Amino acid sequence: MAKEPAKDMGSATTSLTESVRDYEYENGRRYNGFKRGEWVVPNDDIQQEQLDLMHHVFTLRLGGKLYLAPLNKPQKIMDVGTGTGIWAIQMAEEFPEAAVMGNDLSPIQPNWVPPNVCFEVDDFNEPWLQTPGSYDFIHSRDCHGAVVDWPVFISNAYKVLKPGGWYESHEHTVEITTDPEEGPEHQVPEDNILKEWVVNLVTAAESIGKMLHAHPHIPTWMEDAGFVNIKREYTRLPIGTWPKDPVEKEIGAFNLINMLDATEGYTVALYTRVLNKTAEETAQAIKDIKKNLKNKKFHMYFRFAVTYGQKPE
Repeated sequence: MAKEPAKDMGSATTSLTESVRDYEYENGRRYNGFKRGEWVVPNDDIQQEQLDLMHHVFTLRLGGKLYLAPLNKPQKIMDVGTGTGIWAIQMAEEFPEAAVMGNDLSPIQPNWVPPNVCFEVDDFNEPWLQTPGSYDFIHSRDCHGAVVDWPVFISNAYKVLKPGGWYESHEHTVEITTDPEEGPEHQVPEDNILKEWVVNLVTAAESIGKMLHAHPHIPTWMEDAGFVNIKREYTRLPIGTWPKDPVEKEIGAFNLINMLDATEGYTVALYTRVLNKTAEETAQAIKDIKKNLKNKKFHMYFRFAVTYGQKPE
């Protein structure tokens, strides 16, 4: 019989009152109401569909797996920054005897879920008040742009893990990468709007205290926090159907759709709020970015980093 997802008595959660559903609307998109402005990506239906598609891309990349850490019958699992909750729900189905909890700034997760999963409205940049030493596995994915202080974030994960528990981070790069061996005709020129776009995103995020390129430093931060048995694996997320390998081609096809769906949501707030671009300038940039993402000559990809480590026994 599945365990009920017991909530920690000390958990820093917010009741699902009207206040957390008092969403903010801007440039035709809907944003979180709790901790307004803390997260610059919309939480509306358009973005939720994109997040679920991105989950599919990541799962394809991992060969159908949800994680890489060597788990052994975990009893309590936390999904930090759960988004639509799709990863937490699938983990609850994979481990029906485990209690799975996902937290997020927005209560956008579905009501009909497995009996062993629950969701909380919470800000992971605030002190973690979950019971220390209580979780077997903690997962975070694509938290770049959301975490204020990564060493503190990872130390918090360490604190609430049981001895022997695992923390796993999934982060993709915010860059447009091509390989020289693909030939000059398949490179993205430095003056192309795609290169300008990712530079703008990184610059805008850093100006509000958010790091988009956390992945290279995560192993060091984990080691500093006390983790052992740290492993990191880099793979590629192709953009488009240019790869010859059928698996890579499938990932690239889904990732192109993912990127086209993501472009507006990940751009509009940073461009208009932070870079002070007009709505018209931003709309034209988004149109040009999407056009170039669909350029079949460009053999481009993101790098995808999976890093995991264990709290000592």
